[in-house]
Amino acid sequence: MRSRGSTLSLLPLTVLVLLAVGFLALPNLRVPNTERPHPTVIVLGAAQYAGRPSPAFQRRLNHALALYRGGGVTRIVVTGGRRPGDPFSEGEVGQAYLEKYGVPASDLLAEARSRTTLENLRFARTMLPPNTPITLVTDEAHAPRALALARALGMEADVSASPLSGGVSRSYLLREKVALVAYALIGIRL
Repeated sequence: MRSRGSTLSLLPLTVLVLLAVGFLALPNLRVPNTERPHPTVIVLGAAQYAGRPSPAFQRRLNHALALYRGGGVTRIVVTGGRRPGDPFSEGEVGQAYLEKYGVPASDLLAEARSRTTLENLRFARTMLPPNTPITLVTDEAHAPRALALARALGMEADVSASPLSGGVSRSYLLREKVALVAYALIGIRL
């Protein structure tokens, strides 16, 4: 026969597991897009292939380009480093892409060292004047975690998310949810 104490000690764990399963089963979280972006936009990195943006990265870059062309945005910071042995960084590829479509080089910055979202934000922040308000450009699934991280770093931030592709992988959506839960439980080391 089990003692009452052992049953009670399993209760918090059971509740936590049920909450986690429920959260992961819910539809994707969404952060509302800002109606008016800040003058500085940070495009969070995504893969690039041999100097060309991946489809996901291209959607982010096109979204930033539309914000720029819409007026009010005066600076775009494109973030993302390179994989070992790769001659191109995501930041540099994104900068070249936006220049090709008419954004003057003087309005662009490329952050080319980061490998994670947290590094994207940390390194981009060092390229800007202190307390610069920013609008993050990423995709809808990544936006909740990216915004939470930016605010944890003390950045005045909002989001303008690019839409997800119709064929987005369920593993990517699940990974973003798990990463958001991990951040909520563990936080970040600043």
